[in-house]
Amino acid sequence: MKKKSVYYWSPFLTPIATCKAVINSAYSLSKFDKNFEVTIFNFFGEFNQRILEIKKKKINLENFYNTNLLKFLPKYGKFSSRLSFFIFFLLGIFPLLRVLKKKKPDYIVIHLITSLPLFLLIFFNFKTKFILRISGLPRLNIFRKYLWKIALKKIYIVTSPTKETYEHLKSLKLCDEKKLKILFDPVINVSEINTNMRKTIDNYDDFYVAVGRLTNQKNFFFLCDCFKELIKKYPKINLFIIGEGENFDNLQAFILKHKLSNNIYLLGHKNNIFPYFKKAKGFILSSLWEDPGFVLIEAGFCRAPVFSSDARPGPYEIIKNNINGTTFKNNDKDSFIVNFENYLKNSKNKKLLLENLKLSRNFSIYSHYKTLKKFIM
Repeated sequence: MKKKSVYYWSPFLTPIATCKAVINSAYSLSKFDKNFEVTIFNFFGEFNQRILEIKKKKINLENFYNTNLLKFLPKYGKFSSRLSFFIFFLLGIFPLLRVLKKKKPDYIVIHLITSLPLFLLIFFNFKTKFILRISGLPRLNIFRKYLWKIALKKIYIVTSPTKETYEHLKSLKLCDEKKLKILFDPVINVSEINTNMRKTIDNYDDFYVAVGRLTNQKNFFFLCDCFKELIKKYPKINLFIIGEGENFDNLQAFILKHKLSNNIYLLGHKNNIFPYFKKAKGFILSSLWEDPGFVLIEAGFCRAPVFSSDARPGPYEIIKNNINGTTFKNNDKDSFIVNFENYLKNSKNKKLLLENLKLSRNFSIYSHYKTLKKFIM
């Protein structure tokens, strides 16, 4: 029987969790089913740093431009990122159209910069079935909403990573409800994470950890400000923030200005965050929104006590207060400080850690494969 071909389109400017999700989704099909031939588009070299991993997992790579042009594109700031998206669009039209017309893959999963494939879908007829993967509540102005309505008439299915996003899409009435599906992200690769957790890190001790790009969404200024208050009561408390991004310099300046450098540390990007989850006293998520929040799920799998904002849609849906973690009101400093005391008590509650471990199984690559297979068989 001829294998079904599945292509993944997910260009990105900076390292984000979606890159891992794309690889894990493709890997789930190649690992658990011999009936699929899986390929990831490498548009401007965004997957270049993961080539060895992709080849090891027996995933094909379709290169558009044989250069790492990505490192020359502006990444940070609204105007700069929009300029890069425009470049993506212009230079991607004919290469993507050529693949869809000549190779005729059975399915293409599109995510992140979806304007180009949706544009092509409006003006051309393809044998390929388009799967739109949504992450986060889509922000649609009148023009975008109109274009989406046209494109989604020809879309095969639209997947949402959380129930709340699914319900939101239903309320927009952009397409037939039958096309809307819930597909949890493939966050947990059990053997891979267990291997990475065993690796050693520097002799750090007695710290809490936060992980994410240093952007406004992750709300790290809020987190540092909250720790400024906690340090008054707990002088030896430490916070490690792992990640890189546009707010690095301003965060460092905030830490120095408020004399927090003996308690709060910016560690930059780390290829392997799992030893930190394992060794930390707990994981703290301060994000204003997530959908679903990969590090939230990974920390739970690593048995790190979780203290999370009740941001919607992801954290609100995943972490239930005093059941599998501890929550505080989104972007509310008083709520953070008050509930941190409850978090310290819950950190010793093994039942909460077990409940979070159980929940993380819903986001395993095998669970993802079983659901995705129902849609494309």
